[in-house]
Amino acid sequence: MTITVRRMTTADAAAIAAIMGDPEVQPNLLQVPYTSEEIWRQRIAEQIAPGKQDLNLVAERDGVIVGSAGLHPQPQLRRRHVAMLGISVARQAQGQGVGHALMGALCAWCDQWSQILRIELTVFVDNERAIRLYERHGFVREGVHRAYAMRNGRYEDVLAMARLHPNPPVLSR
Repeated sequence: MTITVRRMTTADAAAIAAIMGDPEVQPNLLQVPYTSEEIWRQRIAEQIAPGKQDLNLVAERDGVIVGSAGLHPQPQLRRRHVAMLGISVARQAQGQGVGHALMGALCAWCDQWSQILRIELTVFVDNERAIRLYERHGFVREGVHRAYAMRNGRYEDVLAMARLHPNPPVLSR
């Protein structure tokens, strides 16, 4: 089955809310339970508003949204070369290349079209499948944030991971 990656729109809010709210997916994200379509419609509208630099993508398979990912450039002057990455894949599509397609699109956008030198993310230390995906795309482990986030009533550790542009642009002559 072909996976198509495209920009997210507010019309995708219901599908995003379903993925992000899935009890099998949500605990591995830094999202809270009981999300709604309206909450996601507002978030998406804010992130795709004119002048915003965020890149939000969805992955579709047979016309059904099976994943989403976003790059969120940092606004601070001295960190404008950095973007934070977030990704989610629907439970029924995990392990089927959806994450790989989304990561490939995000990394290519950073490397070929933006001025992003560094992509950062955090991942729960026990999310081995996601860690393998990130490492496959050039991310390296930079450290552990202890008791970083609440998950299922416990403070859990996350890995800090980052990827530097593999061939940073230079001035052409």
